[in-house]
Amino acid sequence: MGWKAAQKLIHHWRILRGDNVVITRGKDRGETGVIKRVIRSQNRVIVEGKNLVKKHIKQGQGHEGGIFSVEAPLHVSNVQVVDPVTGKPCKVGMRYLEDGTKVRVSRGIGASESIIPRPEILKIRTTPRPTVAGPKDTPMDLVLEKTYDAKAGRGMPDL
Repeated sequence: MGWKAAQKLIHHWRILRGDNVVITRGKDRGETGVIKRVIRSQNRVIVEGKNLVKKHIKQGQGHEGGIFSVEAPLHVSNVQVVDPVTGKPCKVGMRYLEDGTKVRVSRGIGASESIIPRPEILKIRTTPRPTVAGPKDTPMDLVLEKTYDAKAGRGMPDL
């Protein structure tokens, strides 16, 4: 990626995975869908079941070949978040509540200025946290071992 393309990357994303969006440009204009994936390095999103293209896939080990319909990425400027109250497309703004939490709000002409809730799918971790200590984890007895004695000054490196 060149430096000009890198300058055009969105730094503060307001559209998240799991949001309800309306497609504003392209062959699926006016249709609504849920964002399946966000590709931040290209400023693109994949909407579930929309912008389908035919893809020729060669047969390989473990999978069959053929012509499949897959979802192609859309540029983020071609989708708008659906206002949760009115059900119409709106712009997304940020606001701080009285308790200090940062929330997304709907903005624009005809928008209800209501809070856009964070999608539930973001609360589910895709990879679970490990519960068993692995080979690179430090054993608990070494973590709790006391290596410095403040009164005797033992354990300090010689500087």
